[in-house]
Amino acid sequence: MTGEYPYWETVPTRWKDNDVYGHVNNVVHYSLMDTVINAWMIRTAGFDPLTSETIALCVESHCEYKAEVSFPDEIRVGLRVGKLGRSSVRWEVGMLRSDGTLVAQGHFVHVFVGRESRRPAAIVDPVRAEMQRLVVA
Repeated sequence: MTGEYPYWETVPTRWKDNDVYGHVNNVVHYSLMDTVINAWMIRTAGFDPLTSETIALCVESHCEYKAEVSFPDEIRVGLRVGKLGRSSVRWEVGMLRSDGTLVAQGHFVHVFVGRESRRPAAIVDPVRAEMQRLVVA
């Protein structure tokens, strides 16, 4: 599993992430996908969501839950690019519990658009070049 994703980040769960059933609530998985993807774009690809002429809008997201995870566990989030288009990217995410158990797998599709026009815009370099490093066959 770990070899399937070129980028990994470990995220601690928080006390408030557990729901009444005693495990991390499903909305947290989506938040983790969004957070790890955007943190990667900012830190690695140099994307500045506050000043860039283009912004990335989520147009699709999906998550399949495989196992439970609870606070105070940590979640290892693996990231790869499943498809890189001219103005869109399909991020694929795998989430592992600290014991290596697959917790969830999902995808998140961003379409890059002009900040003002909200019309599709090409993904700019160096963002595209960094994304290309995460593309898997």
